Amino acid sequence: MSAEQNIKVIQTVYEAFSRGDLGVILDAVTDDVDWATEAAGRGAPWYGPHKGRDQVTDFFTQFGSAMEVEEFTPTAYAGTDTDVHSVVRCRTKSRATGRGVDMELHHYFRFEDGQIAYYRGTEDTAQVEAALKG
Repeated sequence: MSAEQNIKVIQTVYEAFSRGDLGVILDAVTDDVDWATEAAGRGAPWYGPHKGRDQVTDFFTQFGSAMEVEEFTPTAYAGTDTDVHSVVRCRTKSRATGRGVDMELHHYFRFEDGQIAYYRGTEDTAQVEAALKG
């Protein structure tokens, strides 16, 4: 696929995330997708590696159970025929403590046959962990 097509897939995934449509997100990933935000981290329930669609479902369930999204605004995309990098302005708050997080997320997606096969995201782990702990 072209860079433009890959970016469109990510835009569709982000729109689905914003409206809580997990089905659209799962349709965009390969059966054996390798998905992780802060792959080596353990400070939030959704951190660490997730393999396959079932574990991607767990990722979004864990995130949604812990955090409420107040803003999720993509601000930049860069793509090739195999990769997309994006930056997202994000504000969330912990459902348990009410403490907020305000940061930019950096996302990297790799595509195979038009679907997301690999995702890595980074976020401000200190802010997230502080919000979760209260």
